[in-house]
Amino acid sequence: MSTAVSETAAQASLEIRDPARGEILGSVRATQPDRVPELVRAVAKVQPLWALLRVSDRARYMDRMAQAVIDDFDELARSIAREQGRPAAEVAALELLPAIDALLWIAAEGAEVLGPRRVHTSHSLSIAKRARIAYEPFGVVGVIGAGSAPFAQPLGQIAGALLAGNAVAFKPAARAALAGEHIMRVLGRADLPEGLVRVAHGGADVGIALAQAPVHKVLFTGSPAVGRVVARACVSGEKEVTLELGGKDAMLVLADAHLQRAAACAMWAGCVGAGQARGAVERVYVAHERFDRFLAELVAAAGALTVGDPADPRTQLGPLASARRVEHVGALVAEAVEQGARVHCGGPVSPADCPGGSFYAPAVLTGVTHEMRIMREPIDGPVLAVLAVDSVHEAIALANDSEFALGASVWTADRYQALRIARELQAGMVWLNDHLPCPMVSRGPWGAAARGGLGRTLGQAGLRACAQEKLITWDPPATRGLWWGPYDEVTTRAAQAAARLRSAREPDHTRAWREGALALARVGARALGRGLPR
Repeated sequence: MSTAVSETAAQASLEIRDPARGEILGSVRATQPDRVPELVRAVAKVQPLWALLRVSDRARYMDRMAQAVIDDFDELARSIAREQGRPAAEVAALELLPAIDALLWIAAEGAEVLGPRRVHTSHSLSIAKRARIAYEPFGVVGVIGAGSAPFAQPLGQIAGALLAGNAVAFKPAARAALAGEHIMRVLGRADLPEGLVRVAHGGADVGIALAQAPVHKVLFTGSPAVGRVVARACVSGEKEVTLELGGKDAMLVLADAHLQRAAACAMWAGCVGAGQARGAVERVYVAHERFDRFLAELVAAAGALTVGDPADPRTQLGPLASARRVEHVGALVAEAVEQGARVHCGGPVSPADCPGGSFYAPAVLTGVTHEMRIMREPIDGPVLAVLAVDSVHEAIALANDSEFALGASVWTADRYQALRIARELQAGMVWLNDHLPCPMVSRGPWGAAARGGLGRTLGQAGLRACAQEKLITWDPPATRGLWWGPYDEVTTRAAQAAARLRSAREPDHTRAWREGALALARVGARALGRGLPR
């Protein structure tokens, strides 16, 4: 196990272990679920002063946070890599660089994104009304992180919530507890007001307690089982929730795709974080005429990957989070084989340099069907199920046949066909000739389609989701509402004329002026405090 809870009666701490070697890396103080409301109330006391700052002033702290990540880049890469069992280069590229980019973008453009927006009003409804949308903080936002997204995603969510004027109660995943402590140190280096962000360590029970505590919104990333409990707790407490429940990402390889590049990306994206990362590829649909060559490229790429100690610079694939996860992956593969699937490579391994680790070499399966669990449930391991399809229509239908619609990719030389397919895919994100391009698109929104989650985090949509929209209108003090009472026949005729003036038919406009001009004039005069004779 990468994280073990100490078995003391009080469960006072979490011991963090290196998943490759089993060595203890450190421990953090655990938060008892019944103490979470007290923690939330403490950050709520700090939030009002923070919200008084202008958005542009709050944005300066995001610059400092980015600089703190840059200053501690090497230490962060090493520490997170050991805790996660991932190569340090992978952590640097897929966690630290996106975090820096997202923070700098929030600092540079966040104030504009959360700035007031003008709303145009129709003169047929109001003579001089002005309206705008203002963004105001919720109060306290709970951020619940996933072990497969230890740094960039929760740090970006925290930064977005802070920019919007909220305080934050942060619950990192148990197997990302040290990464959570690093996030808290980054915030401390940025000189944020003391107590504005507090951390609660523990398991799923602590995350559920946070959702039940007096927070005003929850941003959840994690497993579907826990996410649904969190969602129910939020709905019953009449608070907003954003959910990202993971995915079972699909890749569509069309007949005109660059096969060597597509296969290389499929293997890379299927093995990111040992196949446990958010957005890892699990299903690949290939045009039947290119299937054999693609399969050969994929199996060759799998065989070229070095599995072992992630501290070794030659290693490309580290261990899974736990022995139990290896058992889960193995059970899904074994069941698929019993039902007719074929394993071309991969499976449990015990590298000589890490005999106690939970390793699984990249596996490639064919002969799969959508009736198998391996095609319907998240695998959370480096397993790629490859299926030949006879048409683009079939590939789209199969890709959409999933309850976990996070991301998908389309591989083709035809840009216009790719865009058409992207619109038909039921996924929160679609990448064309790439998959999981997080270091390059860290400023965009992240989230699943309707069946795989709720809402978006990160990007403009994620920033605005951390604030409440408020409509504010202004009318000159000497005017009255155009459609105030008392209601009479004049009001009716004026409303009919106003409706006909919005008609797409020109004769309606003529009739409106002929039959309703005087009524419109009288209603307008009333609004200006003047009367016209009947």
